[in-house]
Amino acid sequence: MKLNGRQVIVADIDTVWTALLDPDVLKASVPGCTEISGSAEDGYEATVVQKVGPVKATFKGSVVLSDMIALQSLTLTGEGKGGAAGFAKGSADVRLEFVDGTTILHYDVEAKVGGKLAQLGSRIIDGFAKKMADQFFENFSSAVGEPDPCDDTEAGDSESDHSVGDTKKKGWFKRLRG
Repeated sequence: MKLNGRQVIVADIDTVWTALLDPDVLKASVPGCTEISGSAEDGYEATVVQKVGPVKATFKGSVVLSDMIALQSLTLTGEGKGGAAGFAKGSADVRLEFVDGTTILHYDVEAKVGGKLAQLGSRIIDGFAKKMADQFFENFSSAVGEPDPCDDTEAGDSESDHSVGDTKKKGWFKRLRG
């Protein structure tokens, strides 16, 4: 299955790039992630608990970052095994673009599943994968940037939940960086 989209993040490109390489930000962004260790140079090991349809599993896996061009793009490649539930593996090509004080994070994701997960059918799996990708990039944007009350294009075609008078604080990662 293939997914693509974009996420508008109200932060400079340096902040977004640094956050993409930070394990704490990744842990906060990956839905169901209970632990993550490692580094951008050596790769990450992670544990993620998810329920897909009637199948709930704990996935243990690894993520490797490659093709990194600082402040521009990278590829994340991962694989996780969920015991009897099956496996998931895939990659995401991420490209950053700085426009009018915001960073636009473009992504192209390709994923494969096997085992019991694959038996659920492509409609359930595709819907779940889109939801996971949208949730990851929304979580990432919340951790890194300030809310953008004028943006209706977050995570592809999802509706924005920001109102004009919204007074949300800037992301915790951006506050840490100053």
